Amino acid sequence: MTATPDLGARAPQLASPDLLRSVFRRHAAGVAVITAGGETGPVGFTATSLSSVSAEPPLLSFGISTGASSWPAISATEHIGVHILGEHQQELAATFARSGADRFGAPTVWREGPEGVPVLDDVLAWMVCRVHARVPAGDHRVVLAEVVLGDPAGPGRPLLYHQGRFSGLRD
Repeated sequence: MTATPDLGARAPQLASPDLLRSVFRRHAAGVAVITAGGETGPVGFTATSLSSVSAEPPLLSFGISTGASSWPAISATEHIGVHILGEHQQELAATFARSGADRFGAPTVWREGPEGVPVLDDVLAWMVCRVHARVPAGDHRVVLAEVVLGDPAGPGRPLLYHQGRFSGLRD
């Protein structure tokens, strides 16, 4: 006899984009900004899909929509920047998440880093990575990238994204 899970009074929903978004709003995620040099200047976007993939070699992954304004540059570049944001950077995260925003204008502070990658100042940590692969995944691409160099020693505590808002850790 197979045990039937108790689903309570709520009926499960069929798979849909809304179901996926609703479930992942309940999943707290760290917040990163991905940057790259583009043909018309630097590009970047806020990502909560950043994951460590392998220690040897040091690989990470993130997802990006093929409809995103940053996708053309990410699709063509050899190197990207990955920035782990601190809880003091909610406005920076919102700026890089907002469509049509001047992401690299004031008050964003950045410099051109190794391999021409835009590097943001005052982040918890940053890495420059060589793009290893771009894997089709529905309306997104999963980008696999190998870490080339970075700095893990910025001050502060991590910024989180949960229930559609940016927030910090609670003790």
